[in-house]
Parts: sequence; C-alpha cells; structure tokens
Amino acid sequence: MAGLADSGSNPDVDLLYDINGLAKDAPAWFDRVMEYVGEYGLLLAIVLLVVWCWWSVRRRGDEDAASTVAALVWAPLAAGIAVLVNVPIRGFVERPRPFLDHQGLDVLVQGKTDYSFVSDHATIVMALAVGLFVADRKFGLFGLVLALFGGFIRVYMGVHYPTDVVGGFALGTAVALLLSPLAMALLTPVMKAVERSPRVGWLVRSRGRAEGDDAMIPEARSERTSERDLAA
Repeated sequence: MAGLADSGSNPDVDLLYDINGLAKDAPAWFDRVMEYVGEYGLLLAIVLLVVWCWWSVRRRGDEDAASTVAALVWAPLAAGIAVLVNVPIRGFVERPRPFLDHQGLDVLVQGKTDYSFVSDHATIVMALAVGLFVADRKFGLFGLVLALFGGFIRVYMGVHYPTDVVGGFALGTAVALLLSPLAMALLTPVMKAVERSPRVGWLVRSRGRAEGDDAMIPEARSERTSERDLAA
C-alpha cells in the first residue's frame, strides 16, 4: 500500500508541490524559522498552552476544577496513546516520505527515513489540542489553530503529504474524543482526591482559594457567627 500518491496528477501530490513551493520562494532565514517551528516550536507552544490552562484553572478554583484538571492530564496521555496506535498503521501502509518518490521538493529537514503516513507530529498536536478543548473551550480553540498551522508546516517542509497530516488529525481527534469518557471517569476521582489532599491539593486548586471558599458562602459565615456567640 505504499503507492497512495504516485502520480503528479494526484491532488494530494499537486497540493504538496503547491504548499512546498512556498518554501522555494521564501528567503533562507524564513525557511529556518519554519523548520524550527515545524519540528519543535508548535509542539512546545501547545504544551505551554496546556500548562497555562492548568495554571488558570487552579487559580480560579472553580467547583469543577478537578474535572478540568483531569481533562488536562488526559490531553498528553491521549497524544501518547495516539502515537502508539499509529505504530501499526505506519507499518501496514508503508508509505515512503514524499521526497523519496517525487523530485524537485524543497526538503527543510534531512534524515527522515521512517514512513510518512500517518504524521506523528500532526497526531500529537491534534490530540493535545482536542484534549485541551475538552478541558477549556477558549484555550482549546487556540490549540486547534496551532495544530492546524502545525500540519500545514509539515507539508511546507516537504516531509509529509497533505493526507499524512489529515490522517494524523483524524487519529489524534479520534483517540482524544472516543476515549475521553473512560479517561474522565478514571481521572476525575483521582484529581478530586488530590484536591482534598493538604499536601498536593494545590495542583488542582490554589491553597488560598481552597481555604477561602467557605468565606464566600453565607451559611458558612452564619455558622461561624453562631459559634462565636455561643462561645461568648
């Protein structure tokens, strides 16, 4: 099944040449930037976005903080599972990298010898983005935009066909969404137990917020007032 795209008349190949052609027309310094962003930058950006979302959630200290943090924990787990699922897929399809079958591509990263379908990068960034979207819609939208841009860059770099990226997006989304109910059912109780812990509860909710929650509840204030009156 290696010949998924063997002809220049194939729309997949045509789109590959169109997008990679942008790299030929760009200055060398811009291609170096795109190379770094495509290999490391976008992945790092989405990871930092997940960390930022976690920090924001624990600072807010909402009632559903435990379930939100559980979803954030699920995001990297989903990415890892998706990559493992991709291992047999790559071995079954055995699709060579596009620059091995097609001449004239401007390949920005050398040394890629593994199979092309499905793109690991696209799989990872999309699984992270979808997991982030499950946790928080606003942060998730930013993550999805970054993931889509990351997929574009992989084609721009000449190391993947467009369908490699689309396949990665589909795989990452499927794993993150289909296994999400089971993951949340397992992780949410764990995060609630962490939240109640005096030592590591700050991982779910900031200590000041957690200790001050009852001060915002009228019933708690009235009970404390009654206790003080009785003591007097």
